[in-house]
Amino acid sequence: MKNDNADYQRIVASLKNRSRGNLRNLRGATAVDICALTALPLHTVRELLPKAADEYSGHLRVTESGEILYHFPNGFISKYRGFRAFLKKFTSKTISFIKKASALLFKIWIMVMLIGYFILFIALALLTVVISIAGKSDGKGRSSGGSGVFGIFELLIRLWFYSEITKTNYDYGQPRVRKEKRPMHKAIFSFVFGEEDPNINWDEQLNKSVIAFLQANKGVISLPEYMIFSGEDSLEAEKSILTFCSKYSGSPEATEDGTIVYRFDELLMRSDTGTFKELSPGIQRLKKFSSNTTSKNIAFILINTVNLIFGTYFLSQSINFSQMLSSYYYMSALEKIVEEGSKMYAYTHMILEYLNFSNPHILIGIVLGVIPLVFSFFFWIIPLLRSILEKKDNEKIKLKNFKRFGFNKIWSSLKKISIKSFIPPNNDEFRPKDLAAAADRVIKDIGAVYSPEVEIDESGAAVYSFNELEREKTALNKYRSSVDTSKLLLGKTVFDSSN
Repeated sequence: MKNDNADYQRIVASLKNRSRGNLRNLRGATAVDICALTALPLHTVRELLPKAADEYSGHLRVTESGEILYHFPNGFISKYRGFRAFLKKFTSKTISFIKKASALLFKIWIMVMLIGYFILFIALALLTVVISIAGKSDGKGRSSGGSGVFGIFELLIRLWFYSEITKTNYDYGQPRVRKEKRPMHKAIFSFVFGEEDPNINWDEQLNKSVIAFLQANKGVISLPEYMIFSGEDSLEAEKSILTFCSKYSGSPEATEDGTIVYRFDELLMRSDTGTFKELSPGIQRLKKFSSNTTSKNIAFILINTVNLIFGTYFLSQSINFSQMLSSYYYMSALEKIVEEGSKMYAYTHMILEYLNFSNPHILIGIVLGVIPLVFSFFFWIIPLLRSILEKKDNEKIKLKNFKRFGFNKIWSSLKKISIKSFIPPNNDEFRPKDLAAAADRVIKDIGAVYSPEVEIDESGAAVYSFNELEREKTALNKYRSSVDTSKLLLGKTVFDSSN
């Protein structure tokens, strides 16, 4: 490992030296050029150059003789090392930590606010009902106490009491079977934050699919084939496949006619003799807003609405009481509040006063007014924003899946392809809003490297023939058929440690 690292550093140093002040070297360097500068074995240079191309965002070129040139148009700024890379990683990890910590704290706040405040408000409403009923029973109450918003709360609470008392565990003579329910806190978090990203392990799935393809195809893959798996345009796919080469000991090679292929001999050294599917790219799944039932999400909305109503009530009454203090004495202001039908506020005020809280109206305004209102705002806005962002993300996922389908169709057909011929599977994952625009994007992405020939058919629509890509496919198949994998077989076991 140490020797490999030292060899790699020598290769990078030689590439940097070639790029300094020598215009002739702008076209790039071959493996032989670097071999001559470093005196390293040619096979070592060929193995490590793709790693350098990955780290420093290099590009590949093919000369007329079929030799591969490594070109570094962006200089030698490492993606993995140095202060810039460190700062990028540090910033990414810091943002990730802040997001997770904020999400955890907000989850705790949600449980306290949504359920805790809901229970507190209902308890205050129940207490007010009990005190009002007691006052009426001894002849001291007035009918005005049941007016307005409080009267509605009183009616709802009485109905709730009635339903709880009359509720039975039997349904038409049969015991009611209780279904396993999702924990309340998880259901609430699902509504606010959504579900886990269904494509969180996508890179791993992609690499597994490509490895399986390589093992079924003599360890050789082309850029168009990789694009079918990744759904990336040619520039993105070239960077990705160089990263893949760096991870899995691959190396680019040129065919006789100058077509670049990527070869992974070491991935063929396997004991598993099972068969693998060939072009079988996976698909990315769409994000779900929530796994909750609609009725459960509506229940959370209603609970938050109740908190919003109570919060508005307490804040408005607190402001009203503060204004009354400028015109009435303290007790007169409370009596005026009661006369206006705001018994719940008055009783809450008296309880806090009995508990020796100074300025109860300010405490009520903040704790039972402002805080629930702020929470209710976030409880609405976060799912709303998430819904908007998820729709955008899902459109990107649909386009990526459609591009995989489109690239595969072009690679399979090559001739006489029109926008109308892109008919994706009847599956939401493959269907962007504008199918025609998506098909045009597919042709442009692959046509940026493999220019198609364009004809106009009788209906006036453009028809594309990818003759250049067809020649590359023919060269690839010829190269693949010439690969001798007999030397890459494991052979018989010559030593067994158990013997």
